[in-house]
Amino acid sequence: MTTTHIDGVSVTTKANVYFDGKCVSHGITFADGTKKSVGVILPATLTFNTGAPEIMEGVAGSCEYKLAGSDTWVKSGAGESFSIPGNSKFDIRVAEAYHYICHFG
Repeated sequence: MTTTHIDGVSVTTKANVYFDGKCVSHGITFADGTKKSVGVILPATLTFNTGAPEIMEGVAGSCEYKLAGSDTWVKSGAGESFSIPGNSKFDIRVAEAYHYICHFG
């Protein structure tokens, strides 16, 4: 199921802009202190590093991702998610705008 609305959060109005604008996100904080980000990745192939474990939830569009230590690209689209371990990295390639929610663990 695709998340379409997130209620009861505080939103950071200044965007996080990465990779010369190819990834733009906004941080959100829930009443219990849980933090997530909501954003979009424009067509590109990018490498992200993680601190804490993350779950990328696709909201619209699709991507392919490759976890550190793997040679396999895996497709993920709207309504699907994938997990990235903490202190790791992953490659993501996007052919059309990929809208996501990043859940930090």
